[in-house]
Amino acid sequence: MVASTASAAVGRGKMKTVSLQVNGRAASMEVEERTLLADALRDELGLTGTHIGCDTSQCGCCTLQMDGHTVKSCTVLALQAEGSAITTIEGLAPADNLHVVQKAFSNCHGLQCGFCTPGMIMATIELLGHTPDPTDDQIRQGLSGNLCRCTGYLNIEASVRAAAAELATQKASLPEPRTSVPGGRGRR
Repeated sequence: MVASTASAAVGRGKMKTVSLQVNGRAASMEVEERTLLADALRDELGLTGTHIGCDTSQCGCCTLQMDGHTVKSCTVLALQAEGSAITTIEGLAPADNLHVVQKAFSNCHGLQCGFCTPGMIMATIELLGHTPDPTDDQIRQGLSGNLCRCTGYLNIEASVRAAAAELATQKASLPEPRTSVPGGRGRR
């Protein structure tokens, strides 16, 4: 047993602490310097919705949001995320509810095996954040970094269109925000 412990220690790199916000909660973990963010989230925090599909950053299954930007977490070292705000598929909505995009994927059958779905949903959220009413070409471009091995993408594209329509309806039903205060600086 001593020999196996010694050989395990030889194979491990230097351990460092990384602290970040994950799905709105503070998280701190000990990781090797070479640990990828995807692996740290899965292995250290148990957030297995971040999938690892290709090990080459081609499939997009590990897509999440880091400081409000979509990234492939297999291309980011956990230490590079120090102090960042991370949102994974598990953090999109309260446990008893689904995000609009998650509902659209479910309602439009935008998944088959479901392995690519978390990454597709995270990419869709960024796409709709920048392009609220995307064309079919913009949808294809926005999802081009995510691969699905099961579907023909038709239902995925339909899911994006349905989510965009629902978000537009929700936005239309909200009161118009005040953008300026007389004699003062603008409010957001």
